[in-house]
Amino acid sequence: MKRHIPNMITCCNLLCGCVAVWLATQEAFAYAFLFILAGAVFDFFDGFAARRLGVSGPLGIQMDSLADDITFGLAPSMMLFCYLLPLIGWWSLISLLMAAFSALRLGKFNIDERQTSSFIGLPTPANALFWGGITSMPLSMTTPTAHIDWIPWLLLALSIVSCYLLVCELPMLSFKFHNMTWRDNSSRYIFLAGCAIILVFCIIRACQYDRSVFVLFSGTGCILWYTLYNLLLRFNPHQKE
Repeated sequence: MKRHIPNMITCCNLLCGCVAVWLATQEAFAYAFLFILAGAVFDFFDGFAARRLGVSGPLGIQMDSLADDITFGLAPSMMLFCYLLPLIGWWSLISLLMAAFSALRLGKFNIDERQTSSFIGLPTPANALFWGGITSMPLSMTTPTAHIDWIPWLLLALSIVSCYLLVCELPMLSFKFHNMTWRDNSSRYIFLAGCAIILVFCIIRACQYDRSVFVLFSGTGCILWYTLYNLLLRFNPHQKE
């Protein structure tokens, strides 16, 4: 029985992604993002459970990738598509390319032996967090009316950038701590400190405007910081990863 437990957790991840897709079609973007976050929790614990129970296997690996493509590939793509559709019409279909590139990224990850201790390219959960935070925020809350017309086109362009980042050869931090020392994990601690600052800022803004969705926007801020920080690390070869 225990060998089925990790796969059951993986199925919970997949079901969260399915619900997020449906919520996206109902334009309930904040709730869709919450289900993506729930899927991320299940995604963490399926691997954790497999290692603890000693039941890792090829079936679990394949199921994990399939579930991730739904929760972290299709769901955020549908969220952005439904978010942009009333604003720019069928041009928003371009945003669905992220689902295809997420599948490509996951397939590459499964066969790329270089990604045991770090990532090559933007992880699909990180991409989902970025777009989940953006689509949870109505444009009227963040953008002056005079500038709303061009913001959707900027988001569409950013979706294409996301497609590139998913499959590019940019080395990115992973969070597999082999020990807790500053010397071996300074880059990770600096990144986490930046995330804490972003989260506190978003919580303060949420309290100021009585809009809880500002907290969800911290996902976008943290992933933007993650991408920029990895670019900085690439140009600073003396910084330990």
